[in-house]
Amino acid sequence: MTRCSKTALGWVIATACLGAVAQTQGVERNQIVVGSITDLSGPVSAVGKPTRQGMLLRMEELNELGGVHGRKLRLVVEDSAYDPRRAVPAAQKLVNQDKVFAILGTLGTAQNVATMPVLFEKNVINFYPMAAAREMFEPAHRLKTAFMPTYFDQTRIAVPRLMQERKASKPCVLYQDDDFGLEVLRGAEAGAATLKVALVEKANYKRGATDFSSQMARLKAAGCDLVVLGTILRETVASVSDARKIAFNPVFLTSMGAYSGVTARLGGKAMDGLYATMMAEIPSADASTEQVRHWMARYRTRFNEEPSEYAAYGYHIADSFIRVLQKAGPKLDVDSFVRALETVQIPRDMFGFMEESFTPTRRLGNPYPRLSQLYDGRWRVVSDYITFNELKVQLGKDGRLTVSSEKFDRP
Repeated sequence: MTRCSKTALGWVIATACLGAVAQTQGVERNQIVVGSITDLSGPVSAVGKPTRQGMLLRMEELNELGGVHGRKLRLVVEDSAYDPRRAVPAAQKLVNQDKVFAILGTLGTAQNVATMPVLFEKNVINFYPMAAAREMFEPAHRLKTAFMPTYFDQTRIAVPRLMQERKASKPCVLYQDDDFGLEVLRGAEAGAATLKVALVEKANYKRGATDFSSQMARLKAAGCDLVVLGTILRETVASVSDARKIAFNPVFLTSMGAYSGVTARLGGKAMDGLYATMMAEIPSADASTEQVRHWMARYRTRFNEEPSEYAAYGYHIADSFIRVLQKAGPKLDVDSFVRALETVQIPRDMFGFMEESFTPTRRLGNPYPRLSQLYDGRWRVVSDYITFNELKVQLGKDGRLTVSSEKFDRP
């Protein structure tokens, strides 16, 4: 028998024939359907909207050139309003109704944790979530692909670097009383411990707090000369402002969660000197490269607004996804995508995202942060990416602990 017939025996053969040519979900002859779950109407829509627009801009550029291996990208975005309870039905729609091949840039740790089981049950990839939590890549899973260093690692690496550079010896922490704040606290403890130093004081606050005067008075009384902030945007501004009011001026270090132009706009001069861990440089017409300025002009034309750092994140997410698709080749399915992911080398891009690579057991492309400092309303990058091995503890002849930096080298 040379073809699939409708006879009883032929029905069995026909079923096998259909299985042999069955398409991978979301992969069509002329397009690849992908999804995203983000905040378009909730408390962090200022992150979600530009992230979506950055992804869309990169995909439109690709489609204008004919797509990847003849297939154009179609992006379907669902609004979670930053609520995990809304993220789950959004994932179910994308997976079961829109039949997406992958979901890109889902915003929020809780949202990702809640939706990954929905994705993985249908063999759908969770690509580059907008969340800096270890659940995004641990335990290792073939459908997990992350690019943000955890808040723990950001802090663990930055604390000893700044203690050495700023000659600080009494590190302290102000942290939000939740999982995010505890990650920062533990990272600060681990970072200080590399210099055989313990945190001098710890102060916490409840999410939504607006007055930090008592916490800052407590940290000042303890003699803290470096304060790690486990804070998000508004809490960073309020806590540092309250410190300035009582002439408390230690080195302040916050995480990527507060690295934003919003911090500068809300805080004004009080924010001068604040350090933050970061990846992408905030786009700036007077500080960026010509390539970034051209990108900013394209973004303005397309969306009639200035691009933020989150637009750069979205663009990077889409560009990295496209690079893996290119390597996967024209016979695209989940297996070929995963094989390509585990051999691709994603280069440093125009925004300064570090080189990224993956293995079957390492699903985080880059575990390292760099540092930026805020002055006169503008963030300025003050370090390259700081690796785990870059910081070496040394005991000098005078018995004092110091840290030496080696030249950057990706392991």
